[in-house]
Amino acid sequence: MDPISAKVLAAGICMGLGAIGPAIAEGFVGAKAMEAIGRNPAVSDKIIPNMIVAMAICESTGIYSLVIALIVLFAV
Repeated sequence: MDPISAKVLAAGICMGLGAIGPAIAEGFVGAKAMEAIGRNPAVSDKIIPNMIVAMAICESTGIYSLVIALIVLFAV
């Protein structure tokens, strides 16, 4: 296997595995937030901003894997 193919394969695996965690976590956060709003709609003004912050934190893990994949592709 030539080095270019290995880089592309490594970056693909990095993004593939690095995207599973954030996807599951964001789905879980959204589902629990909607469940909480469904139980008590009066607190939706407090839940939605917290949900957005939690989703941003979850998404940062996917961005870290993107950065690592780009480093593997272009810097190594």
